[in-house]
Amino acid sequence: MHWTNPAEMALHELRTAPLVRFSVLALSSIFFLVDPFAAIPSFLAITAGADPARRKRMARKGALTCFIVLTSFALGGQLIFKMFGITLPAFEVAGGLILLLIGLDMLEAKRSATQEATGDTEEAAAKEDAGIVPLGIPMLAGPGAISSVMVLVGQVPQLWHWEMGAIIGSIGVTSLTSYWVLAGADQVRKVLGETGIRILVRIMGLLLVALAMQFFVNGLTDLGLISKQ
Repeated sequence: MHWTNPAEMALHELRTAPLVRFSVLALSSIFFLVDPFAAIPSFLAITAGADPARRKRMARKGALTCFIVLTSFALGGQLIFKMFGITLPAFEVAGGLILLLIGLDMLEAKRSATQEATGDTEEAAAKEDAGIVPLGIPMLAGPGAISSVMVLVGQVPQLWHWEMGAIIGSIGVTSLTSYWVLAGADQVRKVLGETGIRILVRIMGLLLVALAMQFFVNGLTDLGLISKQ
């Protein structure tokens, strides 16, 4: 778009900048917490011996479950806050702590116990269809991803505001990417290798720790325990 008036261009930038920043924050926080790359080893163990069609079907169910669960919490987040009398600052602090614990585990290139408990993979491998549980929830849509969505929703002034569209869009992009990654898990592991996947998980963990600390600081600031700069 060509702007003839500098004032119009500046106003446009002021209006679009918050949308871009919030959209990037929403997509990065949700994607890092769902983290389909870290789920590849568990997914391959669960689907060992399965034909490609069944593997894709299970990946599709897992991704769809992830989308439904996270979208449900996004749409019902404001109601949950009101029902239990939870304030956004309190949830930011609690969510920041959860994200911090998950991020620290990711820095060691391992799945957090909040996403995958001991024995989940073995139990899922024995099931006929593990696409919904435990793949969809909690391996993809775990407590960390749900907490991140809730914190983001707490910043939305109204249910049908543009921030909500950014959150739902981020959930959709993350779920679709999760399907692609898991459906082609064999190819992804061949391309990245075990070392590449561990490095990628560690990088996501580092960014997640930084994001967790930002949530934590925002919560303490909103509570008045830290003065605004």
